[in-house]
Formats: sequence, C-alpha cells, structure tokens
Amino acid sequence: MALGQNSPGGDMAGPAVGLWLFEPREFGDVLDDVVPWLEGFCEPVETRLRGDLDFWVRDGSAVGLPAFEPSSAGVFFLSEDEELPAVDEDYSAFSQPPAQGLILGAGCSGPTNHLVLGHLTLALAERLGALIDFDGLLSYPTPCEDTGDEALLERARALVGSLPGRVAGVSYDTWGGGRWFRHVGDVEFLSAWLQHPGFHLVK
Repeated sequence: MALGQNSPGGDMAGPAVGLWLFEPREFGDVLDDVVPWLEGFCEPVETRLRGDLDFWVRDGSAVGLPAFEPSSAGVFFLSEDEELPAVDEDYSAFSQPPAQGLILGAGCSGPTNHLVLGHLTLALAERLGALIDFDGLLSYPTPCEDTGDEALLERARALVGSLPGRVAGVSYDTWGGGRWFRHVGDVEFLSAWLQHPGFHLVK
C-alpha cells in the first residue's frame, strides 16, 4: 500500500489498512455506495481534489462503539490503492489475486483511533465483501522489515493462530532486497482481533 500520499495533508500520522476487492469496481461506484452510509453517522464527509474522502465519526454506535466520544478521535480517510495488485507480492495463499484495493486510514494515532479504525474497517469490509490488509505483522505494532528476525515471525504465527477466522502472510520485496510479510485476514478474524486484549493496528 502507498499510504503517505493518500493521507490528509500527504503526511500519514495514524494507522491505515487496505481493503482487497476481488471484483473490479470504479472508485466512483464504491463512493456512491459508501458515502450515503458514512453520512448516516459521520460529519462532515468531504471529497478531496482527487476524489478521496475525509470524514469525522459522529456516532460510534453505528460501528459497534456506543461509548465513543467523537472529540477523542481525528479525521479518517478513504482512498483508492493504485498500487494493488503489485507485481512483487505473493498472492498464492488466495484463490485469486485482488482486483482492486482501497486504503482506509486515521489521520492521528493513539488507542482511540486504532479502535475506531478497526471497527470502521470491519463494517466496511462486511459491506464490500473485502479482505483486510493490515500492512504489517500483527505481533508488532509498527512497520518492521527485519527479514532475519525468526522470533518475530514465530510470535506473529502464534498470535494469529490463536484467533478464529482466516489470515495469511503475504510476502513482498523490501527496500533492502529481501522478502518480508504482512497479514491479510477476513472479517471473522478482524472481529476476533478487535476483542483481543492486545488489539492494535500497524502504525
């Protein structure tokens, strides 16, 4: 995922996830579906110059957060992932490669934004029939490309193996010329991960 260029102001400050679609759709058609839904519990919902969305969550109960305080979270955004599918990524764990990708992200970090983004992702993935690209290994809360850290990989396998649902490690080329992994899971997995005491997204 190319995150920084899609975040508000071009400077990614919070976590982001990818949504994999397996039937190609025009991004405008996706927005036609998503915007009326967002407007039911977010305001304002604003379209940026390139067609991306910025929105502020007003009513967290719409995505399963009844105790949510709107002032505790910042802006969220939805963009098209123009780099998916990527030639360097191994999609062999799936019956077919993704046809299209979206990026859903938070403009700020902190536990509240991780939690709200997680619930937004779950609701949107269910709505669109998407898989969730966590943009990193879930055993480690920040991006990490240490291809020699087998202990980190073992912790990652143990964590995701302890939860229901489907999750796979997708390998990709690193800047250093090696290969590393990130997790991609389904809505059942994300639903369980949201209830886990160690829940976090990757920032």
